[in-house]
Amino acid sequence: MKYNLAFKYRIYPNKEQELLINKTFGYVRFVYNTILYAANKFYEETGKNKIITPASLKSENQFLKEVDSLALSNAQLNVKRSFTNFFQKRAKFPRFKSKKTSVKSYTTNCVNNSIRIEENKYLVLPKLKKIKLKYHREIPKDYRIKSVTLTNSNGNYYVSVLTEFEKEIQKMPSNDKVIGLDFSMSELFVSSENQRADYPRYFRMLEEKLKKLQKSLSRKVKFSKNWYRQKTKISKLHEYIKNCRRDFLHKLSKKLSKEHNAVIVENLNMKGMSQALNFGKSVGDNGWGMFLRMLEYKLMFLGKQFLKIDKWFPSSKTCSKCGNVKEELKLSERSYKCECCGIEIDRDYNAALNIKNIGKEMLKY
Repeated sequence: MKYNLAFKYRIYPNKEQELLINKTFGYVRFVYNTILYAANKFYEETGKNKIITPASLKSENQFLKEVDSLALSNAQLNVKRSFTNFFQKRAKFPRFKSKKTSVKSYTTNCVNNSIRIEENKYLVLPKLKKIKLKYHREIPKDYRIKSVTLTNSNGNYYVSVLTEFEKEIQKMPSNDKVIGLDFSMSELFVSSENQRADYPRYFRMLEEKLKKLQKSLSRKVKFSKNWYRQKTKISKLHEYIKNCRRDFLHKLSKKLSKEHNAVIVENLNMKGMSQALNFGKSVGDNGWGMFLRMLEYKLMFLGKQFLKIDKWFPSSKTCSKCGNVKEELKLSERSYKCECCGIEIDRDYNAALNIKNIGKEMLKY
């Protein structure tokens, strides 16, 4: 079976390469917006979808020949994908791209080995030739490079190398070393082994600093040099928080995938939960959805099991010892007291035990 896996690296372009990269960002944005404008106009007139090609723009815009043609083709595909999602009611109507965003990117494809790693310290890209990169994680030789997405985030350049590989993943027996995880707003999760993730809550830690920076931004003249400088500081702080969160979740998911044969979680609607209970910042801070995606693919590559149980299963209201289900349990009640068997247990730990038990029953079939 074929699988895809991306490897992210930091690159260090020289001045000439940096100039061409920034040109490509601008030209890709220009092509995207021009194609979107034409498609938008055609849609308003006919109610149908028609996407022009980048090649049709090159006769009037000769500067487009300076950059990678596949990057421009991918801009066209992005417009096409946006309209498809809109017509199938999966997304809103496509919007134009702005040059004022802090993150800029473009994607190019590998054709006839045009993208490759050389000497474990250079990345060869179309038009850019050799670029220095920090090759901290080796790509296996049997992995085939499909495409590269090049990104500029706050002045730092990164590449995400998408690879394809074939692997027969044998499912391991999962009747032992099974763990259940119950989502916790403050700690990320509580496990069926009564372990807490103890997530550091990076956003909350730096929220006051972020407020000060944003307050300073509001006092500056909009679109002035000082305003842009302050906005860059805010963007860098957000990026630092994001990187801290991803690093913590990667290490935690790797640890769990190594130590257990199966991980059971609840299939929660995080967006609905954050809106209904006003937990927007906390849900966004702990990155539960990102953590589950990391955990799922790491377990899959090891041939282990990742299961989601029904979100309507009353894991918090059910007694993990006798199976009695309470009719009502307030969110403020942090311990579970069973009226039948008399057990008193931490609410989240009780839920994690129930999640594990249901998961073990599912694995038998």
